[in-house]
Amino acid sequence: MRSIILRAGCAMITFVASGAVVHAQETPPATPQGDHYHNEPSRDIVVTGVLPVARQDMLSGVAVLEGAELTQKLRPSIGETLARTPGVSATSFGPSASRPVLRGLQGERVRVLTDGIGSIDVSNTSVDHATVVNPLLADRIEVLRGPQSLLYGSAAIGGVVNVLDKRIPAEIPNEPVHIGAIATYGSAANVRSVAGSIDVPVTAHLVVHADGSYLKSRNVRIGGYALTPELRTQALESSLLPPDPDAEEPIDFAANAAVRGKLPNTASKTWSAGAGVAYIADGGSLGLSYSHYDSLYGVPIRLGTEPGQEQEGPRLSLLQNRFDARAEVNANGSLIDKVKLRFGYANYRHFELEETGEVGTAFYNKGMEGRLELTQAKRGLWSGASGGQFFIRDFNVVGEEAFLPKNSTEQWGLFTLQQLDFDRLKVEAGARFEHTSLSAKPLPDQPQFFSGDRSFDAFSASLGASYRFAGDWRFGVNVSRTQRAPAGEELFANGPHAGTEAFEIGNPDFALEKAVSAEAVLRGGGPGYTLEASAYQTWFSDFIYEDQTGDLEDGLPVYQFRQSNARFYGFEVQGTLTLAKFGDMELKADALADYTHARIVNVGAAPRIPPLRMLGGLGVTSPRVDLRGEVEWVDKQMRISGFETPTDGYTMVNAELNFRPWGNDRPLSFAVSANNIFDVDARRHASFLKDYAPLAGRDIRVTARVNF
Repeated sequence: MRSIILRAGCAMITFVASGAVVHAQETPPATPQGDHYHNEPSRDIVVTGVLPVARQDMLSGVAVLEGAELTQKLRPSIGETLARTPGVSATSFGPSASRPVLRGLQGERVRVLTDGIGSIDVSNTSVDHATVVNPLLADRIEVLRGPQSLLYGSAAIGGVVNVLDKRIPAEIPNEPVHIGAIATYGSAANVRSVAGSIDVPVTAHLVVHADGSYLKSRNVRIGGYALTPELRTQALESSLLPPDPDAEEPIDFAANAAVRGKLPNTASKTWSAGAGVAYIADGGSLGLSYSHYDSLYGVPIRLGTEPGQEQEGPRLSLLQNRFDARAEVNANGSLIDKVKLRFGYANYRHFELEETGEVGTAFYNKGMEGRLELTQAKRGLWSGASGGQFFIRDFNVVGEEAFLPKNSTEQWGLFTLQQLDFDRLKVEAGARFEHTSLSAKPLPDQPQFFSGDRSFDAFSASLGASYRFAGDWRFGVNVSRTQRAPAGEELFANGPHAGTEAFEIGNPDFALEKAVSAEAVLRGGGPGYTLEASAYQTWFSDFIYEDQTGDLEDGLPVYQFRQSNARFYGFEVQGTLTLAKFGDMELKADALADYTHARIVNVGAAPRIPPLRMLGGLGVTSPRVDLRGEVEWVDKQMRISGFETPTDGYTMVNAELNFRPWGNDRPLSFAVSANNIFDVDARRHASFLKDYAPLAGRDIRVTARVNF
């Protein structure tokens, strides 16, 4: 299978490359990039998906970050960058390893992409593993849910986060040299970061690109104690007990209870470098790139609070080398209008380091992913696209605390998306077939692991429609039936994991995870206001979730993967309102709210589900200055699973300023923000470490961006 896929990939690259050269005529015009702070839903074009679609016409909740808004929200991890986006929370496993949580779903159900191709790392394996996607180099980030997201694989059942950058150039610069750079300082962790790129047109059709970034931070400052009051009490009570004579390294419980002000073991240092080249012409394009990513970061310590627990402070040394290719042919034929190919290969490894600096456990991952999309020539009301995708991963964990055997995954899929546009009425249908083969090959001295093969055939389909009933107002409904094959981690895990300080146990007998979903969306606006709202419900069969059992194994809490039926429902709503205008200045209000309710049938509340959140802002915009303040209120979470603890709610106040000294048309801009101004102790319920690691305290950030 692998050799067939490789030969097919090479053939596709050759075909598309030759097509790009044959059809080469003129350089296409550059795509305009907006820099307004609040995107107008009716004007955004969502490019994630096989067919670019106006945001107004999307059949599910969607978010787009770009321009000044992206600059303000940039953080070291993709999870924290998106954390204040409607329907999005974050795993918050320290500032460096925070993945997005979409509508209460995370890990294997959320695909994080780079220009449409997976990050090819092991971030889906565990919450302490950072996603190798660099927000500092992003031009645009799209969050997509619903029918089109399923075309990126069954692992996108929760949604897709697509980070778009310029590593493979998509246009020829109008100037001899195009430079973009951004520099940021953040006070909470003494973050110092800088990133930059350069694009040089060598000929009328050939452009070369280079980029790099560097980030360094110290232990993050927090607004209070590291431990919750309940755990602090437990630790103080444990400090009064006689020392455990069998403990190799006795825990100082009193010292743990006193940890405050700084979150230990959260410092980081990351750098990246990349280069790309693209041939761009009227008939198509062909581009290649290489990137190197190197990071050393710590994860918050699960501080010991009672005898029998293990306490470690691992740091992770991460490295990835990656190659990407992208090709497009504007066929303009009677049957096929466009052919698009994307391919990525990455060699990844990370070491979990002991406090002495020695390698405790090593993770090795080699993977490749490719997808071919054929866009049909539009025939009257009918348009569509179809294609295929493959993914290969060889993953191995080596060391005394290896919780997984050596395993491999091979997956291929076929998909299609068809649309009918009657102007007021739009209809969309999609389908995907996916075959997944997984194999576990433990070493002879690893009898605790399952050895063997599993294979799954999954079929997903969706149907939706939207209707424009007045002006720009549009109402849409979509329904979908999806299936997802269990991941290797869910099947084969059985051992201690130092990074999460948990003993994880999978189940090799898991069946396909199945779901039926329905969503309704309302979007619209008028003079001075916009509104976007969505409500959804999902009925899961054989839902896979990780549940704490209450047992200890090797001094670590045991987390068991289980399978059961589940029900998820919730809503997202956001809007903007122009309150007044003073010449070229506008006074605007904006607000959002989101909520997810999740229940495991016959068990109780699903674990780590974010509670109700509301956020409101008031700001002034003008060609040179934007000033905005906001209040974010997060409810307490009392609906908890067994062995979970409730999470207190919190209210944060933030403020931000955007300054463009010479207006929107000039290349220089500054962003200043004050986050968590009142230094509140805030914890996200979606985090495994929320009782041990609160969010950052007061953080003053200053960013300068130049683009010319």
